[in-house]
Amino acid sequence: MKPRISVITIGVDDLEASLRFYRDGLGMPTEGIIGTEFEHGAVAFFDLEHGIKLALFPRGDIARDAGIAPTGRSPTEFTLGHNVASEREVDAAMRRAIDAGARLVKPAQKTFWGGYAGYFQDPDDHLWEVVYNPAFLPED
Repeated sequence: MKPRISVITIGVDDLEASLRFYRDGLGMPTEGIIGTEFEHGAVAFFDLEHGIKLALFPRGDIARDAGIAPTGRSPTEFTLGHNVASEREVDAAMRRAIDAGARLVKPAQKTFWGGYAGYFQDPDDHLWEVVYNPAFLPED
């Protein structure tokens, strides 16, 4: 299997509220909610770097589409990493997320491996790590 992950879909409880958090709070580009003409089809896509999309899809609709029973939230199943070029950018991104309504989980601090990172949770409890890793600097 070639590593061609192009869409990361996360389940949300309130699509409108999550759209506002990511679009208005974090400033991620999107065309808003689409697919409302289809039963169980409403989704919001956000453009990330390198052509990758972040999708917000109601949890119940993910379960229905996959043919599995809905489950509860589990913030530790995965994290989303936002890599930046400096400690100052980590602090700014964390501040923006908190101002947008995120919950601070772990304040940004020096890491044991030589970087600087902190964690927040979005309104649906997904964990985001904002990280400065000198070994993995973003291209911009």
